[in-house]
Amino acid sequence: METLQRRGFAIAPLQSEWVRQKLNAPENDILQDLRLLLANGNQVRGANVYRYVMRRIWWAYPFYLLSIAPVTRLVFDWGYRTFAANRYRISHACKLSAGHNRLKADEE
Repeated sequence: METLQRRGFAIAPLQSEWVRQKLNAPENDILQDLRLLLANGNQVRGANVYRYVMRRIWWAYPFYLLSIAPVTRLVFDWGYRTFAANRYRISHACKLSAGHNRLKADEE
């Protein structure tokens, strides 16, 4: 977290009201992918968020290069999609609260 903060990044839940307003997208769409909101209003989504951040951290730069190479790009994207599709199972196995439970708690 500190590494990201030193580079000007902050983390916020996608369910936060200000994030929902900024994204201006249907809730189901918002919760499908990791999002990065840039200062200019643009968004980066999914596996490209990791690429964007890795490109800006000197020790992660080699991973960025691997993530953009033709064959390993496909593997990286597949890994991201697989993790994203199963994140609630993973969070449950790790005894973390799932995103849909947090959303219900925010509404109460």
